[in-house]
Amino acid sequence: MKAIGLDVGDRRIGVAKTDALNITAQGVGVVYVKSKIEKTYEQIAQIIKDENAEMLVVGLPRNMNGTLGPQAEKVKNFVAELMEYADVETEYFDERLTTVSAQRALLEGDVSRKKRKGVVDQLAAVIILQSWMDWKKGQSR
Repeated sequence: MKAIGLDVGDRRIGVAKTDALNITAQGVGVVYVKSKIEKTYEQIAQIIKDENAEMLVVGLPRNMNGTLGPQAEKVKNFVAELMEYADVETEYFDERLTTVSAQRALLEGDVSRKKRKGVVDQLAAVIILQSWMDWKKGQSR
């Protein structure tokens, strides 16, 4: 099943997709949240359509104790609005520390601060989607 992964932020949304064989997650890019939010929904819906995705995996930011905070509610509201533009099955996946992991990977790769800002959200989306894919494989055993 082809899937798109999202790391939803207030300013940027990282986007990832599954490869042709559904083995690895790959970065698609970053969608900048527009002042007219409808344009943002349309852009993401177009990516879903272009990739023929059947599943949308969205990182759900939980507090370290596992509870949902205000940012998780923002993400859920964003996805609810997005579903008016895209008809695809959606799953939330725990995204705790994915941005930290992405930042660390970029630092270890000696990526400049300026370049990190543009790709950290995409890499976080890749980590979310790959983690979900690995979890799904574990469920089918």
